[in-house]
Amino acid sequence: MKSLLLHYKLLVFLPLLTLNFCLAEAKSAQTKKAVGSAGIKEILSKYKIPAADVSLQILNGDVEVYSLNAKTTKIPASVSKLMTSYAVLKRFPPGHRFYTRLFVEGNNLYLKGGGDPSFVSENMWFLVNEFLRSGIKNIPGDIIVDDSLFDDIRFDKSRESTRVDRAYDAPVGAMSFNWNSVNIFIRPTEVNKKASITVDPESGYFEVVNNTTTVSFAPKTELIVNISNAEKRITVSGDVNVNAPEKAVFKNIDAPDMWAGYNLRFFLAQRGISVGGKIRSGITPENAQLVATYESKNLAYILGDMNKFSNNYVAEMLTKGLAVEEGKKASLKRGVEIIKEELEKIGLNDKEVVFLNPSGLTRDNSFSAASLNKVLSKIKDDFSIFPTFVDSLPIAGIDGTLRKRFKGTEGEGWVRGKTGYITGVVALSGFAGRRDGQVLTYTFLYNGPRDEGVVREAFDQILLSRLK
Repeated sequence: MKSLLLHYKLLVFLPLLTLNFCLAEAKSAQTKKAVGSAGIKEILSKYKIPAADVSLQILNGDVEVYSLNAKTTKIPASVSKLMTSYAVLKRFPPGHRFYTRLFVEGNNLYLKGGGDPSFVSENMWFLVNEFLRSGIKNIPGDIIVDDSLFDDIRFDKSRESTRVDRAYDAPVGAMSFNWNSVNIFIRPTEVNKKASITVDPESGYFEVVNNTTTVSFAPKTELIVNISNAEKRITVSGDVNVNAPEKAVFKNIDAPDMWAGYNLRFFLAQRGISVGGKIRSGITPENAQLVATYESKNLAYILGDMNKFSNNYVAEMLTKGLAVEEGKKASLKRGVEIIKEELEKIGLNDKEVVFLNPSGLTRDNSFSAASLNKVLSKIKDDFSIFPTFVDSLPIAGIDGTLRKRFKGTEGEGWVRGKTGYITGVVALSGFAGRRDGQVLTYTFLYNGPRDEGVVREAFDQILLSRLK
């Protein structure tokens, strides 16, 4: 009887073993076919991109579908934020939130920052409305902004050394507001009249000088927006065509604490609450009374702010927050050390990854496509963070920095990826889904003189060649 049972099991098992072996062989053959198929090098050649200028790798699970200089290090630009995202998700608890609070003590009102990168006008309104319900109608003293949770370094030396006034180079601070940037909207009016200029928020922090003219012809004088933080002045000059759409310009401010304080006073005034004193920095006394609290949105949405729009400010704010989370004084240096500690846990040391700035706004970061794919593979295998991470990435043809790419192709809606760009550097990294259910992990890094648009198109074509 036992002999017959054994014989029966073998009859069932051996065909299954043979079938599994054949399926494995078929998958291997399919992979070899993909690796050996013509296409990727031809695409690079078509776009005149030398192989030496790239580090490329595409994975299907543990199988390498394609690689070219996969272990050659390159300047990565903003795809550095993927490594920052990994450490943030590993160190912060799920659903983590940040808190911005108002305290009163004596005649003064204290605005205490909690390192929230997402604290914007809508949140200030919430905080002020909660304060209004406390019944306090007048602040006889000062608004004192407590920015002490972070160190006082606004622009870390790991960034590129040259400062610019655009929003992507905004400073950081524990009490920050509206991404530490001001929005300037320019709209034409009547011919020969000045254009309409709106500063948002209209807090009176900046004086506006309007040197524009609305014209009926093609503008002869370029529209220029200058900001002087030292003089707290925004100057707009040049011609604006009468039929031109509204133009939005975003400039950074240099003093996050004062910027937040002035806007708090403005929002209080809108609710009929007067402030008798001035705006200044300080520390909240231990005996101060808590009167209002704003709880930030979930960390998952803040990561979306960072990755979908490649926000450097959010990356540095979260990195300083990593140091706060472990109970230490928040410095970018310590936050970067924490990120590197998480990378070392998965086998990436300083020889493979040079990581100095969490946003990638530097030419000193350096790693390979294989190194970044190793991080992405670890994320993919960790369900506790993978859904949140993928949801933070731009969706091809839909939103973020990929909203205009892959339109009308097999990649639209199926490619999720982080883009990267600084002069001479183009990058794309993330996940791409196939209709057969497979999900590819990919990283493309380019360092060289070719035009950014040309390299982007080549990368898109390479990825699309693997999705068919």
